[in-house]
Amino acid sequence: MTTTASQTDWIARARTVLPAGGFGNFDPGIVVREGRGARVRDEDGNEYVDYLIGSGPLILGHSHPEVLEAVADQLPRGQTFFASNAVGIELAEEICQALPCAEQIRFVSTGGEADMYAMRLARAFTGRDKIVKLEGGYHGMSAEAQMSLSPERLVNFPGAVPDSAGIPASVASEVLVAPFNDPDYIRSLLAEWGDRVAGIIVEPLQRIIPPDPGYLQVLREEADKHGIVLIFDEIVTGFRLAYGGAQETYGVTPDIATLGKIIGGGFPLAAIAGRAKIMNHFDKSLAGPDGWLMQVGTLSGNPIAAVAGLKTLEILRRPGQYERLESLGKTVMGLARDALDPTGIPYRLVGVPSLFEVVFADRAVRNYRDVQAADGARTASWNEALRAHGLFKPPGKAYCCLALDDDDLELTRSAFEAAASRLG
Repeated sequence: MTTTASQTDWIARARTVLPAGGFGNFDPGIVVREGRGARVRDEDGNEYVDYLIGSGPLILGHSHPEVLEAVADQLPRGQTFFASNAVGIELAEEICQALPCAEQIRFVSTGGEADMYAMRLARAFTGRDKIVKLEGGYHGMSAEAQMSLSPERLVNFPGAVPDSAGIPASVASEVLVAPFNDPDYIRSLLAEWGDRVAGIIVEPLQRIIPPDPGYLQVLREEADKHGIVLIFDEIVTGFRLAYGGAQETYGVTPDIATLGKIIGGGFPLAAIAGRAKIMNHFDKSLAGPDGWLMQVGTLSGNPIAAVAGLKTLEILRRPGQYERLESLGKTVMGLARDALDPTGIPYRLVGVPSLFEVVFADRAVRNYRDVQAADGARTASWNEALRAHGLFKPPGKAYCCLALDDDDLELTRSAFEAAASRLG
């Protein structure tokens, strides 16, 4: 895949107006022109099979015709109102029916907002300040969420390390960090700190790392024991692992779940879903002036995102959708095995069929430090080769979507084989 003047020009223009030349933390070296199905095309016309899919929301693939039609029908009736609208109410009803923990929901625009408000809700409900988070867990860009997200400097637990400049040192004193998949550590941590902890926030599937059997149940039991609010960050897993999210898949119900990505159908929308007694803190008439949690956002629950999300969920409810997604993911994982096994290089396929990554490690990967101990140089080489051979994926994970077809899988097979042949 060559970069010609057209794409080079866009990249140069981006560097003059965008910090680091991009929109965030993704490689600015490619400028996407369009997406259809499971593929994207860059500004030079190069086509890629897309395992990024907008960082997860496009579970149906790009430009799904039914989603586009639903959005087109809504557009003449208005883009946003900063007021309740019928389609937003319908989406809220559907989410409450789908998720075990969801008695009520509150819409926001981004997953990071949802996580921020979830932690604030836990504090309002309990009257406590401290938050427990799991090292390596991603929960947006708030000060608390940026503690020990991807620390280069590893410290003893439960110490918290900020992953960003601009965070007051005082924030670290209110965040307790624990290793993922270590139930004994959680028990000992809460035996000491439990009466001061407001909430435990956890990705039930941490980035790509599945929970050990029984681990989430321990979090549930310990939260109940100490009167702590258990928060599942289901921004990624909600409506991906199952229609009822990770809480359905793993059989553990949190007090609050945060949602995003899929519920907006490719448009900005997220939500906090939880038990009514906790969600009541958003209602000043019930919480009172001292217990009220103020939340407002210009585009929260806007009808364009809501109608796209509602149509996406309608399609996901159709028979066979999750079975097909599981089958496609298993096929992609199998193609990776077929390419890598002959090399004799130690690796692990970490994750679930619809969301996984190749980690070059010779031992099980159960937490952030296991990922950090893996062969990062080999991982970088692998991902670079995949891009060169027509796969568009972020470092750290591959999202599968329902639009993958036989041609996409054949290109994936070819790219895996080419990338494996370059590994030393």
